[in-house]
Amino acid sequence: MSLFRTFGLHRLLQAFVVFLCLFALAWPQADAAPRKKKVVAEKRQADSKDDRKTAASSSKRRAVKVSVQGRTRIETPRAAIIPVRPSFGQLAGLHTAEDPLDLKSSVALVIDQDTDEVLLRKNENAVLPIASLTKLMTGVIVNEAQLPMDEMLTITQDDVDTEKWSRSRLVVGTSLSRGELLHLALMSSENRAAHALGRTFPGGMATFVSRMNAKAQALGMKGTRYVEPTGLSPNNQSSAHDLALLVGAAYRDPVIRDLSTSPAYAVDVGHRTLQFNTTNRLVKNPDWDIGLQKTGYISEAGQCLVMQASIAGRKLIMVFLDSAGKLSRLGDAERVRKWVEATGSSAITVGGRGAAALVPVSTTH
Repeated sequence: MSLFRTFGLHRLLQAFVVFLCLFALAWPQADAAPRKKKVVAEKRQADSKDDRKTAASSSKRRAVKVSVQGRTRIETPRAAIIPVRPSFGQLAGLHTAEDPLDLKSSVALVIDQDTDEVLLRKNENAVLPIASLTKLMTGVIVNEAQLPMDEMLTITQDDVDTEKWSRSRLVVGTSLSRGELLHLALMSSENRAAHALGRTFPGGMATFVSRMNAKAQALGMKGTRYVEPTGLSPNNQSSAHDLALLVGAAYRDPVIRDLSTSPAYAVDVGHRTLQFNTTNRLVKNPDWDIGLQKTGYISEAGQCLVMQASIAGRKLIMVFLDSAGKLSRLGDAERVRKWVEATGSSAITVGGRGAAALVPVSTTH
């Protein structure tokens, strides 16, 4: 009996040892399985994120379309080639004219408003597209008509730009007063606002444009022509000489002075308030005393700027057309201001009084 018990105990211990060995061997594998699954799951999740990033990046790349010689192809932003469209002034060779102030504008004119003395001239008779400088005449016509400024006008599909397809925050259906639309047109160069002012003029757009051209002739702006009230069309054309006459006339209107030099303006649109700002940062610059201003840009016109400003005790009218860059027109104004303050402004002539570069009207873009 003792032997039997000893033998049974021995076999029991043997079985227990085997069980422990098998359990020890199985435990790491059992523990590794969920860890392996977790790692695989994390890897798949990371790969999924990478795939989404790659897809998004690829989508962004696919969204870039480049037109070359009439064909459209898709390229990455880094490799995209966007052709630069020359302005009318560049096509006419006006940028070859040099001046002591190294102005970036191919056309410039600075006149003493009180004495009519010309302080600086550069291709001042060249007739070029004037972009949103057009809106200055738009403001003159609206104010001269003495229309009710509190009358509500509604933006329609007719006011949507089909010339340049420019954007606007004034969606179709927006209703604002005539005064508010005039404010936005002169201060922040709002195209739909300017177009609505012309469209709703008594007699319609044709009458409004006719008034613009009649006023230009009355002011002696012999080289000027308007075809619409926004400046989006390159067929709105003028010269620095003519625009100086317009600035002088517009300056006599206190409403245009106030609205064009307003730094910011907010309008209520439905349940929202839209904040608009001036397109001319010099308005907010304490070094400047600006009485009237207007900026403009389309590719055919380049960067444009007209201003009336008091500098060194003199009231000056300044016109800059076809500038090379958005900030360079402001840089040109700064160069003129510092020159007048430092030297008393001895007259500078570039291109001569009779120099003219008459650029043919073109509707191509």
